[in-house]
Amino acid sequence: MNRAVAPSDKRRESGDMDRFWQDLRYALRAVRMRPGFSVFAAMLLGLGIGANTSIFSMVNAVLLRPLDMKEPDRIVSIWESRSESERFPVSIPDFQDLQARNRSL
Repeated sequence: MNRAVAPSDKRRESGDMDRFWQDLRYALRAVRMRPGFSVFAAMLLGLGIGANTSIFSMVNAVLLRPLDMKEPDRIVSIWESRSESERFPVSIPDFQDLQARNRSL
């Protein structure tokens, strides 16, 4: 359904663009008046965007993508423990002993 654009709508559309150009000119004047602040703000934005990108890249690689293995549900962790709350990684000689006695590892 086509409807004719009322004159007030045309004025509002052109007013929006006029306001945009006014805001842009004001922003450029503000940048010229305080160049130090502008450089600082640009550097801060760049630092924030870079940090966000690097954190997302790590989260994507570690948590979101599937593992590059045929059967990732068969991955195990082997720990030594002295009590329920204390866990330590298995030393290499102990792991080699376990591997020699077990066909699963």
